[in-house]
Amino acid sequence: MAEDWTFPKGNLLAGKRGLVMGAANDKSIAWGIAKQCAAQGAELAFTYQGEALEKRVRPLVESIGAKLMLECDVTNDAQLDHVFDQLQQQWGRMDFLVHSIANSDKNELKGSFVENTTRENFLRTMDVSAFSFVAAGKRAAKLMQRGGAMITLTYLGAERVLPSYNVMGVAKAALEASMRYMARDLGASGIRVNAISAGAMKTLAMAGISGGRGLLSTGRAWSLLKEDTSMEGIGGCALWLLSDLGRSTTGEVIHVDAGFHIVGVPDVPGEA
Repeated sequence: MAEDWTFPKGNLLAGKRGLVMGAANDKSIAWGIAKQCAAQGAELAFTYQGEALEKRVRPLVESIGAKLMLECDVTNDAQLDHVFDQLQQQWGRMDFLVHSIANSDKNELKGSFVENTTRENFLRTMDVSAFSFVAAGKRAAKLMQRGGAMITLTYLGAERVLPSYNVMGVAKAALEASMRYMARDLGASGIRVNAISAGAMKTLAMAGISGGRGLLSTGRAWSLLKEDTSMEGIGGCALWLLSDLGRSTTGEVIHVDAGFHIVGVPDVPGEA
């Protein structure tokens, strides 16, 4: 399939407004989700961190007619407050949040988790990759007067030990647990909170992982569908969770990885 494939235009998200956090370039999962949301009628705002990312993301944002781009370092409470203050001023309310933010020192993702993980990077990885969803969700919920939906992006390394993932796997596990507690706290307000566990893809994040190419080839070979995880598959899952189609689903981790996550031992060719 073409890499720029999108669903036909529709109205699943017509009249809804959402914030996308974590779009880094045209290959990022956050951007793939954003494109699908825009095609379904959503009005979007985006955050970015730093001038370099702004230069990458601004042309993408403009290509779908979005107007709101707000700088945000998710470890800075004042900047988070500013982002949601601006959304309140511009929109008055919002309907959904897409969180796709993670960061760690790539040198600490190699080799031994026990030997290579420092306290400083452990705390920063947890702050950026897990707590940022809690911090953003807390602020977004105040603008979801009519209920709403939040999704975050996770990975199989939260559930299983994977090479070259180390402290990021621990942070993703914390992210998934945080998602469930958020779903409990916000459910009474009609706000659904879920996570998408995407398979390995050619993204900026994967490029930063030693052995990333191996994860991609293994994912394809071991998957039940014998194919790479597709952006359209992730986008389709996001549309379900963010639209009214997903109204009874909350607190879930949805795997979109061509069936890779359920395989214990792969089939050996030629053996019955």
